[in-house]
Amino acid sequence: MSISKAIEFSAKAHEGHFRKGSTIPYITHPFEVAKILGEAVDPEENEALICAGLLHDTVEDTDTSLETIRREFGETVANLVASDSENKGLPWEKRKQNTIDFLKHEATREMQMLACADKLANLRSVKADYTKIGEDVWDIFVRGKEKQAWYYKGVLEALAPLADLAMYQELKALIEEIFD
Repeated sequence: MSISKAIEFSAKAHEGHFRKGSTIPYITHPFEVAKILGEAVDPEENEALICAGLLHDTVEDTDTSLETIRREFGETVANLVASDSENKGLPWEKRKQNTIDFLKHEATREMQMLACADKLANLRSVKADYTKIGEDVWDIFVRGKEKQAWYYKGVLEALAPLADLAMYQELKALIEEIFD
C-alpha cells in the first residue's frame, strides 16, 4: 500500500468526472480529503487513512469494486472506504440517516475522521460556490438547504467524539455559518 499508488488509482478512477455543478475535476475532492487527514494524523503512521481519503469515493461513484480496493490496498483501507460509501440504491433520506446512525453507533475513530474530512471538504466547496452564486447553490444538490442542514447537523452530532480535532471545529463553524 502506498499513498502514491492511491493517488494514481483515484485519478484514473475519477478521470473525466467533475464536481457537482462545475468544471472542476473531481479528483480535487479526494486530494483535499487526504490533505485534511494528513494535517490531522502523521501520514507515515497512518498511511491507510490517507489512502482511504484518496479512494473514499471510488466504490460509490465509479465502477471500482470494494474487492478491487481490498486486493490493491488491503483490508484496512477497504474497510475505511466501505465505511464512507453509501448505497445509492436507497432513497436519499434513508442513505443519509444510515450514515448518521453508523457514524454515531458503529464507526471507529478513523472511520469518523474519514467522514469528517469528507464532509469538511464538501462544505468548503459549498461555501466557495455560495459566494459565487448565492442561494442557487442549493439547486446543485438532490435535496435543498433544509435537508442538507438536517444531514450535516446530524453528522456533526455523530462526530462529537472528534471535537478535539481542528477539522471537526472547522466543520462545526462551517455548518453554523452556512445553515444557521
